[in-house]
Amino acid sequence: MARIAQRGRIIVGADQNAYLLGYRDPATGQLDGFDIEVARQLAKAIFGSPDAVQFRGLNAADRIPAIQNGDVDVVVRSMTITCDRLQQVAFSTEYLTAAQRVLVNRGSGVRGMDDLGGKKVCAARGSTNIPVIQQAAAHPIPVAADNVSDCMVLLQQGQIDAVSTDDQILVGLAAQDPDTEVVGPPLANNPVGIAMPKAATDLVRFVNAVLDRIRADGTWTAIYQRWFAALGPPPTPPPPRYLD
Repeated sequence: MARIAQRGRIIVGADQNAYLLGYRDPATGQLDGFDIEVARQLAKAIFGSPDAVQFRGLNAADRIPAIQNGDVDVVVRSMTITCDRLQQVAFSTEYLTAAQRVLVNRGSGVRGMDDLGGKKVCAARGSTNIPVIQQAAAHPIPVAADNVSDCMVLLQQGQIDAVSTDDQILVGLAAQDPDTEVVGPPLANNPVGIAMPKAATDLVRFVNAVLDRIRADGTWTAIYQRWFAALGPPPTPPPPRYLD
């Protein structure tokens, strides 16, 4: 925390290609989205300004190395909290619950993962979505790409049959291409947290306090409503569960 304060800005690993979560707004050239707004709340709490943040674009597979190498202070990039990752980095409490689902072309006849046996299904390399695809009972063929946006291009080119990742990301993809649709029930419900270095216990406590505040004062609900109205009324913010 002292180093961040002395530097005058917090360095945040983020997505630049996930519409609604973390993307570069073509009208302004600035990053925006749900994760970006959450990251700006951290900067506001430290420096009094939501603009005291430096974003670094990361692929899914680069998130943990960027933390361990000290390239970023935190990662706010739809990162699922898992036991394996907790051995490598520290996490905040859950700030978003993501349901993994499937995106397909309209008119494909696919209504969920069960219809994708022997078909190619894409997700980001290094994500928790790939194992879910691998373990699906229908035995789809997993395809890994650097970013989910790359999966979308493959779908549009007819090189794959579906994209499977968090529903918030899929809603953003479908909003950009009305010839696609999100289908099927949730395949997994993933707790999403902010990742930090394991030794940075003071930073973990601070981030958790900021998340507690935005849950309590309505900020979280307002941010969710702004970006994910297509998913229905805002849910109750995920309650904090503190890890030993």
